[in-house]
Amino acid sequence: MGIELGKAVVYQEDNGETRVEIKESVRGQDIFIIQTMPCRDVNTAVMELLIMAYALKTSCSKNIIGVIPYFPYSKQCKMRKRGSVVCKLLASMLAKAGLTHLITMDLHQKEIQGFFSFPVDNLRASPLMLQYIQEEIPDYRNAVIVAKSPDAAKRAQSYAERLRLGLAVIHGEAQCTELDMADGRQSPPAVRNLTLHTGLELPLMMAKEKPPISVVGDVGGRIAIIVDDIIDDVESFVAAAEILKERGAYKIFVMATHGILSAEAPRLIEESSIDEVVVTNTVPHEVQKLQCPKIKTVDVSLILSEAIRRIHNGESMAYLFRNIAVDD
Repeated sequence: MGIELGKAVVYQEDNGETRVEIKESVRGQDIFIIQTMPCRDVNTAVMELLIMAYALKTSCSKNIIGVIPYFPYSKQCKMRKRGSVVCKLLASMLAKAGLTHLITMDLHQKEIQGFFSFPVDNLRASPLMLQYIQEEIPDYRNAVIVAKSPDAAKRAQSYAERLRLGLAVIHGEAQCTELDMADGRQSPPAVRNLTLHTGLELPLMMAKEKPPISVVGDVGGRIAIIVDDIIDDVESFVAAAEILKERGAYKIFVMATHGILSAEAPRLIEESSIDEVVVTNTVPHEVQKLQCPKIKTVDVSLILSEAIRRIHNGESMAYLFRNIAVDD
């Protein structure tokens, strides 16, 4: 953007508390806080963001816009068992701290935008991902877009339609999605006839069983491109790659917006049948790239900087969403 960073100091004291000091006047100005969420210390990053937003609010800033390329806790956006919707809690905390606008990219679920009481611009990385496929994957016309679970089928279909490619979906018991997590419906254990009061009986529900693993679509002799929004625990991607290899795919790419790649992910990728993992720089992953040469990065800073410029100047954001499909 050709501008200098604002003057501020963020540090942790000896007792572990986070302290933020604003070193210049921000009265009446639009302030953009850029905060990435490192996978190793996401809670500290959240506290830094909250404290800085509150410091700017009490310093009489006009607008405080958070630029959070990867929104943390986005997977915890549904009620599970006796848990809580942590994503909603974080949205309320950001509003209370003083944020008036949020810029993010590829939320895990688009409905998360409804958790916020202020405007949210959910940018998309798909145009850059599609460009990478067209420019960096030789013979991409012989590729097929793959969804590693039925949940990812809409995103995969969107990619396939715009690239004029075929679509395949992996389905079966080897996959473990969020919908398979225990949600408390079998607690307490079901009995055949649970009598709540006279005249009311609940029938016994059949337990959910997955069919054997299968690939819906032809991948034989093709390049398989698995698309998703987040790649963190890579075991499901590695298992999908093995299945695709068995079905005849001769090259396998994995493309995801947010490359969290925590724990042993780099080692598992390096030892797997995956030929290349393509992620954006919404999350820092320099260390993981050193551990695994298969990891490639797509830069999204141009999209974020253009969003900042347009919001500051009061311009329309429609340009950044041109040719964007609903299911991206």
